[in-house]
Amino acid sequence: MKLDPGALAAILAMAAVTYATRTAGLLLAARLRLEGRARAAFDAIPAAVLTAVIAPTALATGPAETLAALVTCVAAARLPLLATVAAGAAAVVAFRAAGI
Repeated sequence: MKLDPGALAAILAMAAVTYATRTAGLLLAARLRLEGRARAAFDAIPAAVLTAVIAPTALATGPAETLAALVTCVAAARLPLLATVAAGAAAVVAFRAAGI
């Protein structure tokens, strides 16, 4: 197996840029002094990002995934995180096995 030096340099450069942007975000967030509505909006970012990632998969992949998402939402209201993840995974497996 040959390794192209140009490809290796590109991969290393992309890794460095990715690491720098993620680190810069954490450092910038630690320096922000937010109050009131700005603080509430900043605290809501993780849930908004998670929803933006999960919603297309839950709604566009098939009925088994959509139903499993509903089961997971119900489980999240009652169970801890790990049990919720297990319930969601078990639900999608069960719905797929049932041919839904």
